[in-house]
Amino acid sequence: MRLLAVSLLLASCAGSAVAARLPGLQTPTRNITCFYVPVRPTAHGNLLCGIKRSTYARQLQRHCISPPTGLDWHGFELSETHTGEILCAGGIMYDPRDKPTFVTLAYGRTWRHKGFTCVSRFTGLTCTNRAGHGLFLSRESYRVF
Repeated sequence: MRLLAVSLLLASCAGSAVAARLPGLQTPTRNITCFYVPVRPTAHGNLLCGIKRSTYARQLQRHCISPPTGLDWHGFELSETHTGEILCAGGIMYDPRDKPTFVTLAYGRTWRHKGFTCVSRFTGLTCTNRAGHGLFLSRESYRVF
């Protein structure tokens, strides 16, 4: 699991002066969203994913707010080269001037952006990076690999 403090994120964003569009996707039900966040000033980025309703939401939320983290949000992150991770955060995970924009990814369709590939199915959303690592999200379960 990865823990990220808001102060570290905001410090990394302080050098960027221009707002950006953060390309992303949402499932047809709009329950799952993922979007690409550049890691400035590098040419790298991460995929941040969230789910509005799931059977495991309380479990993840309890995990994120219990000591030692004390963080109040849970979601998922996939980097360009590592396995997917549960992400606990205490604030916004990207430059607040940037704007996530979502396309609705129909079931059976694929979304690609900068080395990330996401496939929407009726059973859930699977996103992978070029290294073959990824995450699977559905209302009933999740898996990071």
